[in-house]
Amino acid sequence: MNLTTPLNTQADVATKKNITKLIVATSVGNALEWYDISIYAYFAVYLSKAFFPANDPTTSLLLTFGSFGLSFLVRPIGGIMLGAYADRHGRKASLMLSIVLMTLGTLALALMPTYASIGIVAPIAIILARLVQGFSAGGEFGSSTAFLVEHMPERRGFVASWQFASQGVSGLLGAGFGALLTSLMSPEDLQSWGWRLPFLFGVLIGPVGIYIRNHVDDATPPPAGKQESPVREVFARQKLATILAIGALAVSTAVNYLIVYMPTYVVKTLSLPPSVGFMASFAAQTAVALLAPIAGMVSDRIGRTTHMILFALLLLVSIFPAFLLLTGKPTPTIILLGVLWLGVLKSLYYGPLAALMSELFPPATRATGLGLSYNIGVTLFGGMGPAIMTWMGGFAPIGELAPGYYLTAVCILSLCALFTIRRMRLA
Repeated sequence: MNLTTPLNTQADVATKKNITKLIVATSVGNALEWYDISIYAYFAVYLSKAFFPANDPTTSLLLTFGSFGLSFLVRPIGGIMLGAYADRHGRKASLMLSIVLMTLGTLALALMPTYASIGIVAPIAIILARLVQGFSAGGEFGSSTAFLVEHMPERRGFVASWQFASQGVSGLLGAGFGALLTSLMSPEDLQSWGWRLPFLFGVLIGPVGIYIRNHVDDATPPPAGKQESPVREVFARQKLATILAIGALAVSTAVNYLIVYMPTYVVKTLSLPPSVGFMASFAAQTAVALLAPIAGMVSDRIGRTTHMILFALLLLVSIFPAFLLLTGKPTPTIILLGVLWLGVLKSLYYGPLAALMSELFPPATRATGLGLSYNIGVTLFGGMGPAIMTWMGGFAPIGELAPGYYLTAVCILSLCALFTIRRMRLA
């Protein structure tokens, strides 16, 4: 006993270190992606004046969110191309390429001269940088999720949940920057140069991620010889799995983008200081970072659909009352508690999602299927969400309750997808 116990202990320690290394290697790129997305949305009011000036502030903001959404249109292309690259040449090769592209796009945003300095070139260059980031982000989720679940198939829910926990950490950093800068800097300084600081911080994450990813190995080597095209396989035989994955993702990504939209919502719609929205987003992203891994671990025990249907139903009955409360009594405390509650429910739904989506696709096409379904879902229900909610808010019968109507409809869609997956026993 005395001889075997130390060996077992050493093996356990080595396993834990390996798990930690894998999670960090994959999560750092996902965190960079979502950090950049969150700060672009959080600082949309300042970016709109710097790069998309217009006589009407709403028009300027719509142009900013339009470019935000436009970058998502190339995400499915990135998901297909980088996902197929990962299925053919290995997950690590695709992960290295995606994080390099994301870092370059973030650097371009951080250093871009404003419209006042270089005119129409500025917004065009911003859109191009966002397109590069969108393409890169498109390949990140599929490759990194496949990488994680193939290293630890017996704990898919837990390890894959870190995909979304890392998004919570990055969103937390973005909201923290927003709360800090809006509290410490004058509006003039923040508009002039302060908004660049969080982007410059994001650039520093890239080299760290590149170094870490270069020192991990694929769970299985890339396939040898000529292989069937994973893209053709997904489109020909896995269309239903792709549609169901998109549906399951819809409500979580819609709530996520509501959280990053919140600073704009409280300023434009509720006429409150931006710091209120940043603090609410900070609280919600903290919930994501802490609760997603717990939810993933629970789903390994009770099943993905059982867990996710429960919290989708709680979301459905919570969304509209929350927005009635937010618009009826728009105090900082009410906004903080309302957004935090939605963030908690979203976190508990979010945790098992990556594992569930991965289980819908076989290993040979997993990165491609995940990349395609994830990025179509994020584009339709997430990236275009802020623009849709801004547009819906312009109609008198809807007005301030636009996010509530939007999220309720999307939640019903996700529930339909989950019940179908459960009935067909696909995951």
